[in-house]
Amino acid sequence: MPSALDTNMRFKFSILALLLEVIIIVLFGIFVEYDTSASLSLYPFFQDVHVMIFVGFGFLMTFLKKYGFSSVGINMLIAAFGLQWGTLMQGFWHMERGKIHVDIKSMINADFSTATALISFGAVLGKTSPVQMMILTILEITIFACNEHLVTKTLQATDVGGSMTIHAFGAYFGLAVTLVLYRPGLKNKHENEESTYHSDIFAMIGTLFLWLFWPSFNSAIASETIYQTNAIVNTYYSLAACTVVTFALSSLVDQRGKFSMVLIQNATLAGGVAVGTCADLSIHPFAAVCIGSIAGIISVLGYHFLTPLLASKLNIQDTCGVHNLHGLPGILGGITGIVVTAIKAEIRQGVHFTPGMQAAALGSTIAIALAGGALTGSILKLPFLGQAPDQNCFDDSVYWEVPEEEKPHEIHPNNYDEHSRFEATM
Repeated sequence: MPSALDTNMRFKFSILALLLEVIIIVLFGIFVEYDTSASLSLYPFFQDVHVMIFVGFGFLMTFLKKYGFSSVGINMLIAAFGLQWGTLMQGFWHMERGKIHVDIKSMINADFSTATALISFGAVLGKTSPVQMMILTILEITIFACNEHLVTKTLQATDVGGSMTIHAFGAYFGLAVTLVLYRPGLKNKHENEESTYHSDIFAMIGTLFLWLFWPSFNSAIASETIYQTNAIVNTYYSLAACTVVTFALSSLVDQRGKFSMVLIQNATLAGGVAVGTCADLSIHPFAAVCIGSIAGIISVLGYHFLTPLLASKLNIQDTCGVHNLHGLPGILGGITGIVVTAIKAEIRQGVHFTPGMQAAALGSTIAIALAGGALTGSILKLPFLGQAPDQNCFDDSVYWEVPEEEKPHEIHPNNYDEHSRFEATM
């Protein structure tokens, strides 16, 4: 008799994963070549971005008390598969003599493409199967590569830190997916959709890695050293201002004046997202501090007021609150790009950035993300993809071998201190 947690994943996932890897091996054999003219100057930036993808994103999502294995493990799976698929999907737009030439910059861009899938993973965290996440990664990175080409090559807009093309795209793609995959049984919060004292500490590790390396994320693909320096400086101060504002508002919105770990883990990063579009432009550190402060305000208020509203009125169950960390700050980043290019002429490699094209880039990105997410969600609803029933959501034991729990007398209540992610923001 099959177990209650049997998802019949043994052959479904294994066959799908091996089949996809075989396809990638064949495509790499046909199309991918070394870029013999490449240098190692970007390797330190690549290291930082790579750590953000595998450690930062992975540990940021470990707040759920019984979903740590999946948060870090499926994050690693998505990233490892996504960077290979992203190399191909982005490379097909930039082929030379029928070949995709890879170097450190293309590896950074492949990591960027993977970030979109990881952001969307945060929206559906705990409610999808590994098979579903593999399919989501394929579809999202494919659509992302098309949108990125539209924004950077066709519209010729600037978005060096990916506020629009990575963060806003990943957030609204994920929100569309979670809307289509809406589970009425989870309308009243699931017992496992909570954190513990120790799971929140692990999530904070992810926050710190992301916070420390975000200047590299926003500056890695800037066209010249001076622009990389601008991006590093602007991101540095935007993050700092955002953090102070987040702590202040976290205490202000709590009736007891206490800090919320939910807000500190997430909203402190919003400054890095919001400054991304104009990070390499000459906006002055004063503007960077202002952008970071506004991002912190928007993110905190989003967690406190908007997330409950989206869940109750629009049936959008955003597990990690990606709308407040990536979506709203991503839109803010797009708007700042419009304002900056309207105030001051900015030219990069012969391209004159205009507010009209920046606005078109923002609008098209959100539209494509929502449409692509809705389509992807419809595909993921197919009943044979191993999705767990409502009662088994947010539980590693559905898809992982987990150690036996400690006996009740070995658990010390003082160190357990469970609290609701939602209640912590109220």
